Amino acid sequence: MARSRGRDSLGPAKPPRGQRRRIVHVFTEGSVTEPGYIEIVRTIGTYRDPSVPVEVRIANQKAPASHRKPLKLVEEAVRLMRAETRKAKRSGLGKAYQPQVWCMFDRDQHEGVEAALKLADEEGVGVAFSHPCFEVWRVLHYKAVTGTFSTNCEMAADRLPFAATTANIKVVEQDQLSRKPNENRGFLEAKKRALKMNAAHGDHVPKSLRDPYTDVFTFVESGLGIVAY
Repeated sequence: MARSRGRDSLGPAKPPRGQRRRIVHVFTEGSVTEPGYIEIVRTIGTYRDPSVPVEVRIANQKAPASHRKPLKLVEEAVRLMRAETRKAKRSGLGKAYQPQVWCMFDRDQHEGVEAALKLADEEGVGVAFSHPCFEVWRVLHYKAVTGTFSTNCEMAADRLPFAATTANIKVVEQDQLSRKPNENRGFLEAKKRALKMNAAHGDHVPKSLRDPYTDVFTFVESGLGIVAY
């Protein structure tokens, strides 16, 4: 699948000029993996309400690595969320068209993760969080994830049935387009496995310490409005 170049918006073509749409702003830790995933699932996904077009804008598409740490992402997302909320109020947007602001980041070996999660929760910014990294969500499309990783992302990537290289970074890949009906590699199976994996952690354990963990499915459903792929 060809990648978009020089575009802030991802996914299918924008709706006709003048047609109202819901805008989702996303700050991503990675400059390739997460935007690539979003682009693919927006192309192959089934939308909960096709009558409300969704436009996804990668808010930090050109940001340097130093601006892609969890706390920095959330701080920038909060500023944008406040601005978008004021704009939506002035425009009188209905509930279905309210803009959303999300961050996608991993535990990895970052500092300030707990502070980032707390700030996002307080300010109404959505977070798609994975421990130790996004590759856990990718693996769940193929099989259950057991054991712990500490902050070693390579251990998670090694469980993928393909090399986790830049050349293969299409995440759910073209494989999702041509999979056989009995191959449980789609969104619903990945979500089911994620929920079971996440449930192994007690409620007393902070999200930032749950190993392994991912809630990317919440972004897919609530942010993108996609219920299956």
